[in-house]
Amino acid sequence: MRAALLHEIGQEKLEVLDDVEAVGFGPGKVRIRVRATGLCHSDISAMSGVLPQPAPFVPGHEGAGEILDVGDGVTGLSPGDRVLLCWLPACGVCAACKRGQTQLCLAGFMNAGVPNFKRPGGDVFGFAGTGTFAEEVVVDAGCAVPIPDDVPFDIAALIGCGVTTGLGAAINTAKVTAGSSVAVIGCGGVGISAIQGARLQGAAQIVAVDPVESRREAALRFGATEAVAPDALADAKQRVTAGEGFDYVFEVVGRSATARTAYETTRRGGTLCVVGAGALDDFLQLNMFELFFDEKKILPSMYGGGDVQTSYERAITLWRAGRIDLESLITHRVQLAEINEAIDQMRTGVALRTCIEI
Repeated sequence: MRAALLHEIGQEKLEVLDDVEAVGFGPGKVRIRVRATGLCHSDISAMSGVLPQPAPFVPGHEGAGEILDVGDGVTGLSPGDRVLLCWLPACGVCAACKRGQTQLCLAGFMNAGVPNFKRPGGDVFGFAGTGTFAEEVVVDAGCAVPIPDDVPFDIAALIGCGVTTGLGAAINTAKVTAGSSVAVIGCGGVGISAIQGARLQGAAQIVAVDPVESRREAALRFGATEAVAPDALADAKQRVTAGEGFDYVFEVVGRSATARTAYETTRRGGTLCVVGAGALDDFLQLNMFELFFDEKKILPSMYGGGDVQTSYERAITLWRAGRIDLESLITHRVQLAEINEAIDQMRTGVALRTCIEI
């Protein structure tokens, strides 16, 4: 079986091999033939060591495909079913799940430390317990979410992570209100989805912030009212909000420097929503006086901040109704053999989302 493998953390390129085997199939598991997968910035972060992930590993966590086989005890799924992969499935019994915060369930994270591939040289892990840069993957049945026949695999893959994360940040976590002002810092696939979510919620002004001109142009097509480079954000704050600051600011980069900028760009009493996944050793500094005096709400958003099954269904419904544009998020397409080309597209910022067709 072919898969794209990172041998050691810190390597910049993947090696596409044909001697990888998906392992672990048994009770409670399903085997999936991956048909399409998106390249998410979290994959790049895991490769560089920003996000913790044991190596060697197969990146990829935003995928969709067909079920090849189901293990004993699996109900509601059958060979041939079309599914998207949920990299953070809810166990349904832990304290977080019982509180209704299924996005905080740790069961899925435990899978990241269990090898689900192997090759002649030894065990291989799948990123976030999945590893969708492969022709096949074995995962817990809870990771396989059936999709309707009218949802293409590439669209379903995006819903599996980036779209759900961005839309959910605006709708579930920040709860953007109609008529409000919004700034989104970082306009890749997740940031663009946050822009679409803010537009759905009725935001009056949405300022997109990104250093890449093509992404700024794209943000305008997806609903931003204006788009600026980072060095023009202070001017936009002055023009749009009379210097007070935005009602909502979304940080979709995952760095303390941009989070600090986002905090300073948020009005007193406003909401900073942290969507980007950052490093363990990158600390955001706030002094105790400003934290108290400004009364700004700092809301991290994990996987869209809500029940992912509900979020998937909502995204599909909105897409069918033409309320969100998912097709245009896919700006590039490559085959698995060209995976490093997709990584270059992500690093340079020319792609919103690259679809890897497998």
